[in-house]
Amino acid sequence: MTFPSVRISELGRHAGAVVTVRGWVTHLRSSGKVAFVVLRDGSGTLQGVVVKNAVPAEAWEAFGRLTLESSLAVTGEVRADARAPGGYELGIQALEIVGLAPLDYPIQPKEHGVDFLLDHRHFWLRSPRQAAILRIRHEVEQSVHDFFYERGFVRCDTPILTGAQGESGGLFETEYFEEGKAYLAQTGQLYGEALAAALGRIYTFGPTFRAEKSKTRRHLTEFWMIEPEMAWYDQDDNMNLQEEFVRFLVERVRERRAAELQVLERDVSKLDCVREPFVRLDYSDAIALLQSKGSDIKWGEDLGAPDEAVVVGEYERPVFVVNYPKEAKAFYMKENPADPRTVRCADLLAPEGRGEIIGGSQREDDYDKLLGRIRHEGLPEETYSWYLDLRKYGTFVHSGFGLGLERTVAWIAGVEHIREVIPFPRMMGRLRP
Repeated sequence: MTFPSVRISELGRHAGAVVTVRGWVTHLRSSGKVAFVVLRDGSGTLQGVVVKNAVPAEAWEAFGRLTLESSLAVTGEVRADARAPGGYELGIQALEIVGLAPLDYPIQPKEHGVDFLLDHRHFWLRSPRQAAILRIRHEVEQSVHDFFYERGFVRCDTPILTGAQGESGGLFETEYFEEGKAYLAQTGQLYGEALAAALGRIYTFGPTFRAEKSKTRRHLTEFWMIEPEMAWYDQDDNMNLQEEFVRFLVERVRERRAAELQVLERDVSKLDCVREPFVRLDYSDAIALLQSKGSDIKWGEDLGAPDEAVVVGEYERPVFVVNYPKEAKAFYMKENPADPRTVRCADLLAPEGRGEIIGGSQREDDYDKLLGRIRHEGLPEETYSWYLDLRKYGTFVHSGFGLGLERTVAWIAGVEHIREVIPFPRMMGRLRP
């Protein structure tokens, strides 16, 4: 007789019925006459009970051969039990081993070093903590799409292989047939600007690559970026959208992923700060603040991670640092009319020492000034000729920003290092698995 196959998360709809559940073994114990097997299927965790005298001999024998992470199919009656994982248990009537795992499963219930866990990332992902992190990441990604869809933005995809760099340094390069060198994209922004001229408001969401030799908890060589670009937005419009966006992401995760946040033991009260207006702090004032705290930073220098932590610590909520010196920022940023030494840009710094999660700016829409910055940076004019064309043929005020997905997820989830918030992290010295 065949019984319906259901996922663990669906068991509440089948109380009292006989069903089949397929999954992987996480725990085993037996008293000799009664045995318990805990399995997971990706949607939840289920405890199955096997009573020796109530099942066929082959089912009891199969239980005796089970090992950690073996895959199996169990059939039995769904019973409500508040003490069981997920609130239900299965009175097992039949048990079939699908894939018997060897006894030497690498990750055992003991302490393992980070390098060991990263070497076995394909197994580490099966742990409750890692599953919770990835579900939160999924919720953030879905929230991104919902946020922009509801506001009339068009999702666009931009090249991963490009002939033009968007940021200074940190390029992965390769030979591209007869065209010379190509680079893995650091950003989709330049193409996003062209798309904004066609569609008004767009966003891109894809992988980006930085060949920076950094080993901090905030850096990966491959990470995901959300990059909106908006025609007719100035920098104030841009920051307003960013604030609304970040607040939306945080509240959505709190609303829909409370169980996962609890698994991670996240103190969600620390996220209450997003409900307050974000601080907007001029770069010069940020420098003065840092100097008053004993820093030797000088005007014109970019803020490092320790500087960002001090600035945010002063306010204990997200902080926009605005109007950076142009020499510290990318060539495409709009010169500030009030102070030509600076550009109309903002970095959004997250609390709890998380640092920059968004970099944004109003884009330079003056053809001559943009050409001057390209020449000043020593960039090849021919490579950027199409980008300059956007200013030649119907220039327009426009702005955009880039939100780093992994940094944002790590902050919301309270995860210390961003290597845990991407399924298979790419870092210096780590290309496998």
